[in-house]
Amino acid sequence: MSDTVSTPAIICVAITGSVPRKSDNPAVPITVAEQVESTQAAFEAGAAIAHCHVRNDDETPSSDPDRFAALKEGIERHCPGMIVQLSTGGRSGAGQARGGCIPLRPDMCSLSVGSNNFPTRVYENPPDLVDWLASQMAAHNVVPEVECFDLSHLYQAHAMWTDGRLPTAPDGRDPERRPYVQFVMGVRNAMPVDRHAFEAMLATKRYLFGEAPWCAAGIGAGQAKLNDWAAEAGGHLRTGLEDNVRMDRTTLAASNAALVERAVEIAARHDRRPADPAEARAILGLRSR
Repeated sequence: MSDTVSTPAIICVAITGSVPRKSDNPAVPITVAEQVESTQAAFEAGAAIAHCHVRNDDETPSSDPDRFAALKEGIERHCPGMIVQLSTGGRSGAGQARGGCIPLRPDMCSLSVGSNNFPTRVYENPPDLVDWLASQMAAHNVVPEVECFDLSHLYQAHAMWTDGRLPTAPDGRDPERRPYVQFVMGVRNAMPVDRHAFEAMLATKRYLFGEAPWCAAGIGAGQAKLNDWAAEAGGHLRTGLEDNVRMDRTTLAASNAALVERAVEIAARHDRRPADPAEARAILGLRSR
């Protein structure tokens, strides 16, 4: 049996994001209570990581640390051992407000290390802000998941890892651990869901970081395709209503759990099984809870 077959697949569920609303799909969870309930169902379906954003009552994105704290507490209570990953993305706040959740000391935070185009604007991640966010993660023993929207972002992550700006272990004691990177593909005006582009990202990841664990996230209709490519290539999978509100062109996803169940089925086609939280923590070098 090959290493790819024997290695479990970590499934990350991106439960709500900053963009989709209930008008897009009534299953999109908005309140903290809705998000906790949706996450618990996804956890029971096989997700080991919850990628978290928070919303205001009017469904607009927020970076309110109090909302993040309530969500983190709820997930930890109802989903024992699940990895909590809070977003420092730029749709919900500006400048250092994006890092307001880091002192909560979640297991992980997302970290975008470079800028790129989004559907209607530039997703700005200036170097000084990226360095500050990374330094805050290091100070609070939070492990980043590096979100790579472009090939250059892998090189920037490597530069930050090489010179010590990018923490990769919760206590800073494992300088040899490589960063956990995620390829984000399918955002309009950015990297498309294209096999050639995927292979280029994967080859570059292996060139820079060897066989360190990695993940791929497909946006919209590309979600299932990226799940399949990642499972086949030995990577880990991201799914969820943040990235995609449909099962297919005509069918809305009933829940985050439904998308996780599909990811589990896709992984099984490649003789992969969902990692449980303890396995996921061991793969990523995270502390146990």
